[in-house]
Formats: sequence, C-alpha cells, structure tokens
Amino acid sequence: MGVQTRVLMMVGIVICLASGVSAIQGSATYYDPPYYPSACFPNQQNGDSNVAGASNVLWNNRAACGRRYRVRCTGANNLFPRPCTGATVDVKIVDYCSKCNGTINLSRDAFSKIADLKAGNIRIEYNQVWRRVRFGSEGLGSGRLAW
Repeated sequence: MGVQTRVLMMVGIVICLASGVSAIQGSATYYDPPYYPSACFPNQQNGDSNVAGASNVLWNNRAACGRRYRVRCTGANNLFPRPCTGATVDVKIVDYCSKCNGTINLSRDAFSKIADLKAGNIRIEYNQVWRRVRFGSEGLGSGRLAW
C-alpha cells in the first residue's frame, strides 16, 4: 500500500471520528401538516416537507430559523422496540415549539425517514449542517457555504 493511500485512509478515519464526536444528543417528536405558514416564515404558504420546529433548546429568539440539521435516530424514549430505520434526514428549522416534548419537533415526513411513526418520541443525534448555495446569475464558481 502506497504512502498516498495510507494518508488518504487516515484522513478519512479522522473525518469520520470528528463527525461522530460533534453530534449532539437529544430527542425528537413529530407533527402533522400543514407546515406553513410558520413562526419563521409567516408569509410562506408551502415548501419542503423536511422541516422541523425548534424547542427552547435551539430556538434562541428566532436565531434557529432557517438553520439546517442532520438528524439520526438512536433509539426509543419509550418501550417501542427498534424504532430506528438507520437513515439520517436533513431538516430546516421553520417553526417554534415551546411546549415540545423533545429537542426537535420533526415534520411527519422527516420523522418517518428515520423512525417508525408509532414510536412517537425518539432519542436522536443531530448536528448543524452547511449547504452549498450559488449566489448571483453570473455563475461565480461553485458557490459559497451557507446555513
């Protein structure tokens, strides 16, 4: 095995370990549509269904609006057996949930991607994610990173 291959493998391992360390533990519930209008987007009538409401843990006086989180189910918060699908889902914070029984109140669509809806309340790991956005119509490179 060449030196370059070993270096690439080590970089990959470090990245994987670092991403696991940065995950935050929490819990998630879900809510049914309609998802818009919402606390963050009161004038919007429709949009993506991979959305969530932020509890007081994340809300921070509307600072959470528009932020994106990658969420993964790690288990049930009740006796429901094996609720997790093994998938992750990226959600955008569009609403506020002051009385949530969880850190993040996922849309029904988002919740069903990572867990069985019958579980109702699950343990999760989540972290904030960046997405690449293109600014302007002149084709300025590949874009910038944004929330």
